[in-house]
Amino acid sequence: MKLHVKVEKDESGYYVAEVPALPGCLSQGKTYVEAIANITEAIEGRLELAGIG
Repeated sequence: MKLHVKVEKDESGYYVAEVPALPGCLSQGKTYVEAIANITEAIEGRLELAGIG
């Protein structure tokens, strides 16, 4: 399954990642790589709760 992930840098310097297809699925990290790792974990958890993953 492919999902679009939107990543932006906020005013405090953190990278904030969200998945528009999964409302409320958000995460962040001090670096871009950390934000991607964190959102990947959040997506997996969200899909598991939905019984998809």
